[in-house]
Amino acid sequence: MNLNAIKAIYFFEMARTRRTLMQSIASPVLSTSLYFIVFGSAIGSRIQEVNGVSYGSFIVPGLVMLSLLTESISNASFGIYFPKFTGTIYEILSAPVSSMEAVIGFVGAAATKSLILGSIMLATASLFVEIKIAHPFLMVFFLILTCISFSLFGFIIGIWADNFEKLQVIPMLVITPLVFLGGSFYSANMLPPFWQTVTLFNPILYLVSGFRWSFYEIGDVSLEISLAMILFFLVSCLGVVAWMFKTGYHIKK
Repeated sequence: MNLNAIKAIYFFEMARTRRTLMQSIASPVLSTSLYFIVFGSAIGSRIQEVNGVSYGSFIVPGLVMLSLLTESISNASFGIYFPKFTGTIYEILSAPVSSMEAVIGFVGAAATKSLILGSIMLATASLFVEIKIAHPFLMVFFLILTCISFSLFGFIIGIWADNFEKLQVIPMLVITPLVFLGGSFYSANMLPPFWQTVTLFNPILYLVSGFRWSFYEIGDVSLEISLAMILFFLVSCLGVVAWMFKTGYHIKK
């Protein structure tokens, strides 16, 4: 394995983050703070507790997951799309760099950015509400799996997109609504029976539920099912990325 190639791609992508700190870090943290002010104050004054947890604390895992998913996808998709847009992708393809090494470099950098952001957001959330993490190692495990999985998903979007509009379509019109409807700000058990059944078809529900369980040992679905879903999504993304590089889909054509 060409470790120098992986390091070159990884550190180049991380350097891009340092040049765009306002967009990469400050903006998501500000958005999270506003969510706490609006949802924590407006809705929290009417909903005191959810499953024995104060509403402000209850929404912390959902808010972190919302930012992690969108930022992981955004970082990874732009990271691979921009070389395609400028034509520098051919320098990577002609260099002694395998497809696996390129994926590790791009996806690793995107996942690292999301992990840093998630840590900052947890620290920011602790300024507003009391946070209890019952299973810290499981929480970190969920964070890492989520960041890697959705960075891979963003990588797929970046390869698939052939213009900037397509780059934003899935995160804005698919992922964000699914997160809002996936139990980020409420428990699925609060819904009528019919909508509880419908919500079970939302894959984000399992991510938020498992992540919230690591905090408060409560969730809308079992922890085992949540872990199975995120692992299935991870393996599926790896399969799609492997197919894209093997066929040269939107890369060599």
